[in-house]
Amino acid sequence: MGRLEDELSITLVSDEEIAELAGRFGREARPTDVLAFPTREGLGSEHRGALLGDVVISLDTAERQAVERGMPLAAELRELLAHGVLHLLGMDHGHADDAREMRALEAHLRTAFELRG
Repeated sequence: MGRLEDELSITLVSDEEIAELAGRFGREARPTDVLAFPTREGLGSEHRGALLGDVVISLDTAERQAVERGMPLAAELRELLAHGVLHLLGMDHGHADDAREMRALEAHLRTAFELRG
């Protein structure tokens, strides 16, 4: 993605914690799999340095989704991290074309995560 010097924080939380965060930041206060909080926009963004932002993943939801999809938890976490990182970079999936582009880039990131171990 050409962002080798950038940083991000990754936090694993419970469904209860992610629902509370979602509600606090203008979304429906319910569990979701991943939230992304970019620092490239908003108040103080000019002081962000190399920090892209924060990715928060519900471990409870990730575990359920991994079981539903028949995949290891680590693979599901990589999927959610890739999704969150793309949101930090300004991508969205509100329209079909954007969703297709985002899915393709998620696949690229998953491969990169797997190669780096």
